[in-house]
Amino acid sequence: MPEWLIYLSAISLIIGGICFFIITFDILSGHKQPMWIMNVVWPVTALYAGPLALWVYWEIGRPKAEGSGNNIPFWQSVGLSATHCGSGCTLGDLIAEWGLVLFPFTLFGHQIFAAWLVDYILALIFGIAFQYFTIKPMRDDLSPYGALVAATKADVLSLTSWQIGMYGWMAIATFLIFGHELPKTSPVFWFMMQIAMLAGFVTAYPTNWGLVSVGIKESM
Repeated sequence: MPEWLIYLSAISLIIGGICFFIITFDILSGHKQPMWIMNVVWPVTALYAGPLALWVYWEIGRPKAEGSGNNIPFWQSVGLSATHCGSGCTLGDLIAEWGLVLFPFTLFGHQIFAAWLVDYILALIFGIAFQYFTIKPMRDDLSPYGALVAATKADVLSLTSWQIGMYGWMAIATFLIFGHELPKTSPVFWFMMQIAMLAGFVTAYPTNWGLVSVGIKESM
């Protein structure tokens, strides 16, 4: 493993952590989001998007908390919907990947395939939960079951499209760039995961555009 890549990976992860704490501190300091689940989404997004997430938070998230940024353009609203999905994926992936460090197993002879299976299941659980706590407070007419059904409809396609981008990049990194699976305790692995999440955003954005346009997913 090139030494420069290890250092670059560590720096990227540290910057993501710093951005996470800056946004978290700002939210806890009184800039609570109108939609409470975004208080979780913004810091989690910073873990992989780093300064980009911090900049977007300052441009969109903070004004929303102050009541002056509620009428954002549609394309920005779609982007927020995608990050909403991505935060569920990120939490699911973090738990799954570290869980496989403690309890490793393989699928079709590769640990990465086992990780993808567990990643998807946990990401779906988190994603649907995030959608539920977005939809239910906005829809008093929906029963808890109805809100759960709506959350499932809103999240499955979005999350799947996100995971396609994430899996695609990790497959390229694992099998083409490095030629082997990366140890999950390596900063390079998590740097690749940061890039994978950005790839997931790219593949999920068109799906979210369609879901929000037809009213299946709530505008953020």
